[in-house]
Amino acid sequence: MNVLIVEGDRDLCTVWSRHLERLGATVTVATSQTAAVQALRDGPIQVIILNLHLPGGSSGAVADYASYRRPNARVVFVTNERFFSDGSIFNLFPNTAAFVAAKTAPADLAAIVEHHGMSA
Repeated sequence: MNVLIVEGDRDLCTVWSRHLERLGATVTVATSQTAAVQALRDGPIQVIILNLHLPGGSSGAVADYASYRRPNARVVFVTNERFFSDGSIFNLFPNTAAFVAAKTAPADLAAIVEHHGMSA
């Protein structure tokens, strides 16, 4: 399973990557919108972990591009906000698989990614 992590916090990327790699995932990390778009161009991605509040970029643009470039890829949005707590994000981005708090335990996030990666 190929996973793209799009997150501005490199330390958090490292923690998430390690958990995913233990499950056998190949992980690519992008800390910006530009790097995420390039990663989506470069290779197959089954699951994208995407911070809803991407510093210096638009997570919406990344999710939209992913639906075009990698239509089978599933997006797991993470956030510290409650803005989309009503579930409306699933209506905005059809490739949304999950919407979780950024403080979700890394092992739990890895399990969510693994689950959605099997169906991607």
